[in-house]
Amino acid sequence: MAKTPQEVLSQVKDEGIELIDLKFTDFHGKWQHLTVCSNLLEEGSFTGGLAFDGSSIRGWKAINTSDMAMVPDPSTTWIDPFYRHKTLSIICSIQDPRTGQNYERCPRALAQRALVYLNDGGIADTAFFGPEPEFFLFDDVRYKSAESSSFYSVDTIEAGWNTGRIEEGGNLGYKIQAKEGYFPVIPNDTAQDIRSEMLLLMAQLGIPIEKHHHEVAGASQHELGMKFAQLIEAADNVMTYKYVVRNVAKKYGKTATFMPKPVFNDNGSGMHVHQSLWKGGKPLFFGEGTYANLSQTARWYIGGILRHAPAFLAFTNPTTNSYKRLVPGFEAPVNLVYSEGNRSAAVRIPLTGPSPRAKRLEFRSGDALANPYLAFSAMMMAGLDGIKNQIDPGDGEDRDLFELSEEELQKISTVPPSLDSALEALNLDRAFLTEGGVFTDDLIDNWIDLKYEEVQQLCQRPHPHEFAMYYDA
Repeated sequence: MAKTPQEVLSQVKDEGIELIDLKFTDFHGKWQHLTVCSNLLEEGSFTGGLAFDGSSIRGWKAINTSDMAMVPDPSTTWIDPFYRHKTLSIICSIQDPRTGQNYERCPRALAQRALVYLNDGGIADTAFFGPEPEFFLFDDVRYKSAESSSFYSVDTIEAGWNTGRIEEGGNLGYKIQAKEGYFPVIPNDTAQDIRSEMLLLMAQLGIPIEKHHHEVAGASQHELGMKFAQLIEAADNVMTYKYVVRNVAKKYGKTATFMPKPVFNDNGSGMHVHQSLWKGGKPLFFGEGTYANLSQTARWYIGGILRHAPAFLAFTNPTTNSYKRLVPGFEAPVNLVYSEGNRSAAVRIPLTGPSPRAKRLEFRSGDALANPYLAFSAMMMAGLDGIKNQIDPGDGEDRDLFELSEEELQKISTVPPSLDSALEALNLDRAFLTEGGVFTDDLIDNWIDLKYEEVQQLCQRPHPHEFAMYYDA
């Protein structure tokens, strides 16, 4: 992969590449793109950017201040495998051409500010993140939301609800029941070859890969495993991951969704995020002979994560659907505690053996509809605040939290029950995010306004299940 502007320009010339695809992440966490002729890409483009109209990007510029610039990162290039014509893809950050500074609402630029803050603080110089996005594959998805009607319908050949369906060639009965989807072999697992193609294609695009498997939900839930990376690279990898998953799924006549809870009464999809801090090439989270071999720095980092989780869930769990996954009794943890190896805790300390380099924590409550640049930066800022203020996380919790009594559970803090509750928490607890100008009040206020609109959109509409409960009441 090319790493410098000169190498990128040489690749374009040597390989006769005629088209350049400039990809950037919008405020909500979706990729947008502009394809330009290769002669528009010059060495100065990598500092001054290429101009575009930002007024039509949700949550960004007004029409009277709409000029913006995409600044390509030369370390992120790959030939896009889904285009007919050979096209070089480059991930960009957004710059305000009036000031020459990174645009404060650009998620990738915010992550760059977060890394500056990390280095300036002297605590650490590197933050590693290992995200684990989960997703569903469906064969058919239909939905409608109008004044007089509303419905959704999802279907997959794997689902247990299809044991009685008449299928072409006969129903062979190899279905997966709800919550029984973890690690089944073929023929029950129908997506082995699809996941293999997704994973190997990710490797071709420069993502360090590890594994793939069927996930717990019976309705065709899956996960591809990738190795950890530094914060911005890890977020870039999540965006590429989702792009590959959606497009390979389409190739096979299927559709992929990262919605946390598209299926009622089965497990939802999360994005567990492993994280650790390093300085001078040495890990900071290992402490021999302590609980889970955690250093004091790691304990304080966890303290910051647990204290500020209600606020930063507005970024790690940014949709109304996110909180339909965060309910007691399912695998998604709602209790704000930490534990060694216990997957029912919001923060899990993986069992990594004696290696200091492998010591890390895993935040398990988030989901893959998060904008990864905002989510990773917010979690890191919470952890750094915990270190700065020496926030004690208390003792590790090794009991099965799903089995505790109501009296015991009342003593444990929990995640917000809804998006509007998380937004309220963010509004009240934002100082840890605005340290060093990483998040700005303007960005946070804009995020809260946009997300409250989503809350109101859902609140104002009759739900189909309300007809089942109330129509003849």
